Amino acid sequence: MTEKSAEKFGKVRTRYAPSPTGFFHIGGARAALFNYLFTQKNKGAFVIRIEDTDKERSKLEFEKDILDSLKWLGIDYDEGPDVGGKYGSYRQSERLDIYEKYLKKLLEEKKAYYCFCSEDELEAQRQDQMSRGEAPKYSGKCRALAKEEVDRAREEGKPAVIRFEVEQKIVKVKDLIRGELEFDMGLAGDMVIAKSLRYPLFILAGAIDDYEMKISHVIRGEDHLPNTPKQILLQEALGLPKVEYAHLPMVLGPDRSKLSKRHGATAVSDYKKQGYLPEALLNFMVFLGWNPGGEREIFSLNSLIKEFSLEKVQKAGAIFNASRLDYLNGFYIRQRSLKALTELCIPYLEEAGTINKETDGELVQKAVGLYRERLKKLSEISEFADFFFKDKLEYPKELLKWKEMADEEGKLSLEKSEKLLSEIKGEGWTKEKIQSVLMPEAEKEGDRGKLLWPLRVALTGKKASAGPFEVAEALGKEKALKRLKEAIKIYES
Repeated sequence: MTEKSAEKFGKVRTRYAPSPTGFFHIGGARAALFNYLFTQKNKGAFVIRIEDTDKERSKLEFEKDILDSLKWLGIDYDEGPDVGGKYGSYRQSERLDIYEKYLKKLLEEKKAYYCFCSEDELEAQRQDQMSRGEAPKYSGKCRALAKEEVDRAREEGKPAVIRFEVEQKIVKVKDLIRGELEFDMGLAGDMVIAKSLRYPLFILAGAIDDYEMKISHVIRGEDHLPNTPKQILLQEALGLPKVEYAHLPMVLGPDRSKLSKRHGATAVSDYKKQGYLPEALLNFMVFLGWNPGGEREIFSLNSLIKEFSLEKVQKAGAIFNASRLDYLNGFYIRQRSLKALTELCIPYLEEAGTINKETDGELVQKAVGLYRERLKKLSEISEFADFFFKDKLEYPKELLKWKEMADEEGKLSLEKSEKLLSEIKGEGWTKEKIQSVLMPEAEKEGDRGKLLWPLRVALTGKKASAGPFEVAEALGKEKALKRLKEAIKIYES
């Protein structure tokens, strides 16, 4: 925190200000995380503010999704629409009286004015400017209207918006990530800041709320960079102190285009449904633009708070690497105890119809334990382990065959496995014992697959699965031998 901020605000106060017009996506979650880490590092306050002035697109279900996802991720906030705070309300739709006061001030001081230009007129202006090689911007036509003309047009109910008169000057911004930036506002026209006194646009409402809520730092995506000089001009016009700005790099797909659904699921709730763990998602997101230096890749939330700084946030776009997220999720899955992991997997198994409330819990835990090292996300457990819970497997005879194996060879291979395994006594049914009995015979074949492939398919009914020794141990002797006999019958039918 700079000394200037300390003088103005007393302590760090940041905000994450989403619009509830869609489900909470990974880019928004990354912005919230960076705000949270910066605030925690500086022992400040983190605020959630819902920017819902877009009446048509804002929905409570999206607001709920945002707040629920933040809580699931462990991104705690000090003030917000559901927890309150001394600067509430934290929904912009409930702060319209505040915005109206500031709008009237701008209008009275002739820093803003009513604009009655129709969409057709504005489009004609744009086309004319572009035809002359000029950057399109509002001509300022309504700025010169006399008060009487304005009053008459409003009395007649003529559609209007409120525009802010943009000062034609260079606006300098000291960005905490990008350094000194300059914006030539001579290239911008007077901007629309409200559709009416009771319908402000976010560019005005945000600047007012940042002041009213004592926000010291605005940390947001670089897509908001063009809004920053405009909000600075509004702050100056209203006599409000400036805040510190930091603009995070965009999150890009592997092809370096803007991240979209074609690169994979982008809503946090989608990741949760797929079985990603919150700590994996946090660890993944923080590296989308931040690099602490060194080789360390795994951070707990507490260690991230200690290590985080805006100085280590990069300017270039951050590449979204789905395989890295899978790697991290697999790591955190393996950190859970088998009991805890089983509890996490049960809803996925139940939803798929693989198990029900009556299913033997010990068998479920065995199935999860078998695939614990292979899981990248929890939702994979049903596809991997469904064979555990079936009375009889169904698969084509061809799947039992290793390479060009003939029917007679396949049957003999299964019979040999069945005979060897049936001779294992009582408590000797362990992965190690099963392996010690089968491997010498597999080696004799010259190609171990001739014995082990048909065995594994007979036990699982799958082209790919865990190894046959681990599967046989987990299934138990009785079930394993039953499945081998059923596989042999396939060749006899």
